[in-house]
Amino acid sequence: MRAHDYVPDITLCSNALRARQTLEGIAGRTDTGRVLFFDRLYSDDAAGYLSLIHGNGGTGSVLVIGHNPMMEDLATALAGDGEHAARSTLNAGFPTSGLAVIDFPQGLASAAPGGGFLEAFLTPSDL
Repeated sequence: MRAHDYVPDITLCSNALRARQTLEGIAGRTDTGRVLFFDRLYSDDAAGYLSLIHGNGGTGSVLVIGHNPMMEDLATALAGDGEHAARSTLNAGFPTSGLAVIDFPQGLASAAPGGGFLEAFLTPSDL
């Protein structure tokens, strides 16, 4: 994230141990902004994740540390258009510690299925 200058204003993180460990790994290497923890990121579906983003994202950038299949469902639903290589990689699945960077031209408040642009999709193998 740091190498690509992806710095969130806020991080929404599941309270699950594995998600917290992922957050610790990221926080040790780059800024994560303000961090909020949610039990519901363990059980909500993609629509619930989007609701949390709308309710807590403000106008800046958001990092969501959650669980599959919800993360994959959310990224796939939101990234209507995107850079071809990123889209191809995302379509192959969302691995642990994958990072989908989705831009919303009208801001996070307008984030809706098909309304984003997939700027990048990074996986641990990209390091």
